[in-house]
Amino acid sequence: MLPFFEWCETSWLGRLVGDSVWAFPVLEAIHLLGLSLLGGALLVVDFRMLGIGLTQQPIAELARAARRWLLLAIGVMATTGIPLFFSEAVKCYHNPSFRVKMAVLPVALAYTFLIRERRARRRSLGSVESRLLALGSIAVWFTVAAAGRWIGFSS
Repeated sequence: MLPFFEWCETSWLGRLVGDSVWAFPVLEAIHLLGLSLLGGALLVVDFRMLGIGLTQQPIAELARAARRWLLLAIGVMATTGIPLFFSEAVKCYHNPSFRVKMAVLPVALAYTFLIRERRARRRSLGSVESRLLALGSIAVWFTVAAAGRWIGFSS
């Protein structure tokens, strides 16, 4: 896999971001704004499922309303994350935090869209099931976010 990572870093996109004074910090700032939006869209539903805040709002309705913001956040993060990766691909290759993030990210996406979202839209979601789904969501997304933030602080 190392040759692929080396190719990414020496590609036109890797060099464009890597050689620019402003591209990386601007992309990183937008990426972090996307992370904030993602966190908000997830946590508003997860907290409701835990019985914290917006308790008068049906979970299914709240999940539907938050979904567009969740999709926007994922789009922003993918759009900025790919060029960020290309600019430091070899560093990412050697970074265990990057591996953790990339391993857990598909799990978090699948959990969110195939399990939590579908069950949150059901009218008969029980209290215990709701809390377990929310705790699972918080756990996987926290892992993705923490590993992503740690990429910049580890070798």
